[in-house]
Amino acid sequence: MSNNETIGFIGLGVMGGPMCANMARKHDGKVLAFDLSEAALKAVEDAGAERVGSVKALAEQADVIFLSLPGGPQVDAVAGEIAAASGRCSLVVDLSTTPVATARKVAADLAAHNIGFADAPVARTREAAQKGALAIMVGASDAVYQRIRPMLDYIATDVTHGGDVGAGQVLKLVNNMLVFANTVALAEMIVLGEKAGVAADVLLDAVSKGSGDSFVLRNHGMKAMLPREFPDKAFSPEYVLKDISYVFELAQQSGVALPSAAAARRYYEVATTTDLSGRYFPGVIELVERGVMASDKGEAE
Repeated sequence: MSNNETIGFIGLGVMGGPMCANMARKHDGKVLAFDLSEAALKAVEDAGAERVGSVKALAEQADVIFLSLPGGPQVDAVAGEIAAASGRCSLVVDLSTTPVATARKVAADLAAHNIGFADAPVARTREAAQKGALAIMVGASDAVYQRIRPMLDYIATDVTHGGDVGAGQVLKLVNNMLVFANTVALAEMIVLGEKAGVAADVLLDAVSKGSGDSFVLRNHGMKAMLPREFPDKAFSPEYVLKDISYVFELAQQSGVALPSAAAARRYYEVATTTDLSGRYFPGVIELVERGVMASDKGEAE
């Protein structure tokens, strides 16, 4: 891969904006960006990216296009626009989280236009995106993986090639479901500890030194649940449920029952009906504190 290939980036949201900015700062060639938000475009321009006015214009000028979009329908639609442009783009890399079936459909649709595809969903936090320290799971052919790997290194410290197209989404969905379920379990245990007379900060510090330690404990637990800070415009219960729906879609296709995942899903479903809707998802700890989940499950009055 030439370091002078022109990179295109579509989707400059909470994760996409920092990823595009890192690419703009680190890539030797041009980085072009498209988004509907003026503020988002200005932020990546400050990092060295150049704005374009449409998906079509970007597809006509970029060799490789990265997508960071809300979900499967948006990825499918934008990939269709790229294919219809019949431009310079020869490869699309999707950094979004989508159903596995969507990744494989998009790959087939693009292949009909001689455009390659990789699903490369990202994991970790917005802070990690800003630092260029994400984890990325890739589904792609060996040739495509080798081509995009240097570009992924602009935004990630850990990159795993899981196999052919779709493998990246399988790995990401497994990762996310474990995070969502771990968050629920940690929320219950923090409240239990507090009710039994142990302060949350003491509990988290002690468990972080034992076998109950986890990424969720050190990040979602210490940085959000402990101070009870659940801001708006973060990864909300609604986004959690989107990803969980993809998990259950895959489970149904694979013939695997997920009862513990179903129990965790219920927390986020309830959260969307409360003041936690639209706020950072570790706020489910407040459902435990309020006794909402106990009554929901019929465990307590």
